[in-house]
Amino acid sequence: MTSLVIRALTEHDTALFTSLDTAPALVGRAAFGRTYTPVHLGGEYRPDWTWVALRDGRVVARAAWWGGPDDETPKALDWFDFADGETEAAVRLLRTVPLSAEYALLAPPGWRDRPRVRAAVEARAAAAEAAGMRRLVERYRYEWTPACPLQERTGRLEYRPEPDDTVFGDAVRRTMDGTLDAHDRRTITESGLEAAVDDMMALLHWMPSPREWWRLAFTPDGDLAGLHVPARNPAGPCVGYIGVVPEQRGHGYSHDLLVDCTHDLAARGATRIAAATDKGNTPMAASFARAGYPVTQERIDFVPED
Repeated sequence: MTSLVIRALTEHDTALFTSLDTAPALVGRAAFGRTYTPVHLGGEYRPDWTWVALRDGRVVARAAWWGGPDDETPKALDWFDFADGETEAAVRLLRTVPLSAEYALLAPPGWRDRPRVRAAVEARAAAAEAAGMRRLVERYRYEWTPACPLQERTGRLEYRPEPDDTVFGDAVRRTMDGTLDAHDRRTITESGLEAAVDDMMALLHWMPSPREWWRLAFTPDGDLAGLHVPARNPAGPCVGYIGVVPEQRGHGYSHDLLVDCTHDLAARGATRIAAATDKGNTPMAASFARAGYPVTQERIDFVPED
């Protein structure tokens, strides 16, 4: 087999990225209608964060990392594909590139029951793991639209803005006690609770939506029940964060928070609202189902090993 050339693209040859024949797209962003467009052509992908593996001048594996306009390092590995029989090239590609970020492998709902889709998922998962990434968690991705039911607000909680980051951060800290979110649990285990709170606050501030949208929620007795953050990420409106403090769990407040968050975003003109939760977070998954959010994707999150 001929030798492999692994390199980043430039503004002059980004068309190489789409020359890899992966039709029909069964998994990944292409399977959901997303296209690769570099920033110099009005898209969101930087050529120097886009790498290919070439054999005899032909692309046999590709990977593209994504970050916000002001990010100095990538936030995510968005694209990772390879030709049949080129698993080794794909592994070498990931091992060679001097970039590191979490990889979300996207698949349609119920992918395990569809043999061809399952094979495509398992091939990419095996390559990512062989390249040194670790499977962290499986998640559901939801998307609310006006075609979905919009539940009435329950009226059980009072919502207030809280401009003080110290106060809001303290509420986030309380909701992380006993969290079922795998990403938060990983950060708490590896770096401590304060690091997890700092990471969440940094993420919420990184989102381009206004800070004044954030809400704390209180019971009629004035006790903190939890919080929700209606937000926008670079792709559009989303449920930024929902959390219930430990002493208020078991009352179904995550549903109240989600409904209020949805109303806030819809009132601001949102026609699509993205959201996600871990498959293992059954209380939150139940709240999304009850609130009329359909599952539009499943995904497996892989994290780089240090």
